[in-house]
Amino acid sequence: MTAFSTLCYIERDGSYLMLHRTVKKNDVNKDKWIGVGGHFEAEESPEECLLREVYEETGYHLTAWKFRGLVTFVSGDGVTEYMSLFTADEFTGEPVACDEGELEWVDKQEVLKLNIWEGDKIFFRLLEEQQEFFSLKLVYDGTDRLVEAALNGRPLELFDIRDENGQPTGIVRERGVAHRDGSRHGTVHIWIVRENEKSGFDLLLQKRSANKDSHPGCYDISSAGHVAAGDDYLPSAVRELSEELGVLAEPEELEFLGFHEEYRENIFYGKPFRNREISAVYVYRKSVKAEELSLQREEVESVCWMDFLECLEAVKAGTIPTCLHEEELRQLGQYLEIDLDQG
Repeated sequence: MTAFSTLCYIERDGSYLMLHRTVKKNDVNKDKWIGVGGHFEAEESPEECLLREVYEETGYHLTAWKFRGLVTFVSGDGVTEYMSLFTADEFTGEPVACDEGELEWVDKQEVLKLNIWEGDKIFFRLLEEQQEFFSLKLVYDGTDRLVEAALNGRPLELFDIRDENGQPTGIVRERGVAHRDGSRHGTVHIWIVRENEKSGFDLLLQKRSANKDSHPGCYDISSAGHVAAGDDYLPSAVRELSEELGVLAEPEELEFLGFHEEYRENIFYGKPFRNREISAVYVYRKSVKAEELSLQREEVESVCWMDFLECLEAVKAGTIPTCLHEEELRQLGQYLEIDLDQG
């Protein structure tokens, strides 16, 4: 079945007018908070539907609005809904009670804390980032679990949100949203090492591409990446080694060191970046020739070998641009049985 609808977020004094859908028993949005809007009537345009639905649900006559995007909503129950998304910031009239639920002005910074659809969090992010117009596809599994998302025809990354033990909680969240609100998600860190006569080991470091969305141009772990929704740590580690460096490793060749959790807040490209990740850390000892690696250029600019203790000191002193974490380096040093107090 195909349906057509409008959804509008009315703005006032840094807040959105939100509708808590509590009335209808068989409402797909039951107990969720959404904007105001509804389905097209016969021969209506998106704007006509918008104006009618807003007036019926709120009592407001919109006098200024903007068409922000088209959302293709696939429910997983055989329904595909094409939703015209609007924002509005000027209106007249007096508020009325809504027969769909309770209307409430909610500060924009508090909206994501409400019980809203995971996909809605994506278009709130896009609205906040002032995207002029976008096409967003959201696919659910018949419940409120998001299983696919695409922006302007390109897939978006989805993560399993994880508990303090690194296990999936059942919530799936889009990458940009997870990094906006600091949701805990899984990553893999693979340290490629070789023996030397100084500290005992060299580390292969990668220099991140200048186009990365976080820590561009910084020295980082040999290979690292996110664990996609539905994936597990070890297969993700094998995949990241292959994609980023062209290293074809067997799962049994990766030594599991343990888990490491960290939280960092930064600003990149004018946007907040809150990274809470729980990482499965691995060591790879097979011979690797840096000059023969096949680098994924959109991710990795270059690689180099560095003595372990020299790397640890550089991280502590801040003498190289890096996003390495001293605590994880020490964890690695203990695993490799390096005397961290030498030199």
